[in-house]
Amino acid sequence: MSEELQEFIFIITEEGEGERIDKYLNLLMESLSRSYLQKLLTEQRVTVNGKQVKANYRLKTEDKIILQLPPAVTPDIEPEAIPLSILYEDDDVIVINKPKGMVVHPAAGHYSGTLVNALLYHCAGNLSGINGILRPGIVHRIDKDTTGSVIACKNDFAHASIAAQLKEHTIVRKYHAIVCGNLKEDQGTIRTLIGRHPNDRKKMAVVSTGGKEAVTHYRVIERFGKYTYVECQLETGRTHQIRVHMSHLGYPLLGDEVYGRRDVVHHLQGQTLHAKILGFKHPVTGEYIETDAPLPEYFKKLVNII
Repeated sequence: MSEELQEFIFIITEEGEGERIDKYLNLLMESLSRSYLQKLLTEQRVTVNGKQVKANYRLKTEDKIILQLPPAVTPDIEPEAIPLSILYEDDDVIVINKPKGMVVHPAAGHYSGTLVNALLYHCAGNLSGINGILRPGIVHRIDKDTTGSVIACKNDFAHASIAAQLKEHTIVRKYHAIVCGNLKEDQGTIRTLIGRHPNDRKKMAVVSTGGKEAVTHYRVIERFGKYTYVECQLETGRTHQIRVHMSHLGYPLLGDEVYGRRDVVHHLQGQTLHAKILGFKHPVTGEYIETDAPLPEYFKKLVNII
């Protein structure tokens, strides 16, 4: 039986003149990584004017690109006996204190060792199915190198309730962070639009138009001269919101290689950001539940030495 391919056709305009084909296709098709597009080019699934080209081909105005996308193959996501630090659990929800370096849900390149793999084992498969088989139970996520509280749901009713609370901004989410520089104000609110970075589609940025409203409230916990220890409370939950907002203020998170600068002094793995407080209304009982994730050891050591 032959593959059922999806075919995409693009005609290059003047704005694409001189761009590498892999980079330009990555802009046009955000869901496909540049490395995957390079793989498609290697497999001769992309033609320009009827001819095969390499990833470094420079586009010309009026070039006709035909891209054939093979059907997605959904990998089997296996339960894995990965230890979990559980902050709260009952028959409907579970709150995990996620460690640094753990990916929340499977994606290309990360089909094992994720929080989902661990939850499938711990919960014996009893997780909500609203977000599909790659993200069972997952209502929200935090970045790989951000530590702290993540809530997962064990049934669809709980999932719908928590998702609604996130949409209504009624869930309490307080993060602790160490930023570079000495903040001028003891507290404040950052209210902007956040959207895709105009020049780097893998990053987010504060934009003037076309983005979504993003609101972060911050307060200083302690000052260290070159650094400031802050609490950031999310009112909205945009991708990379705290990282983008603090960088926009001129105080990027310590260790944030994407929105700040590479840390060579403290040898950190990614940004110094911890989801500490998570408060929500229980989907069944209506009781207010609040969890407090202890700071990871690396974070506590930093506070003592910087």
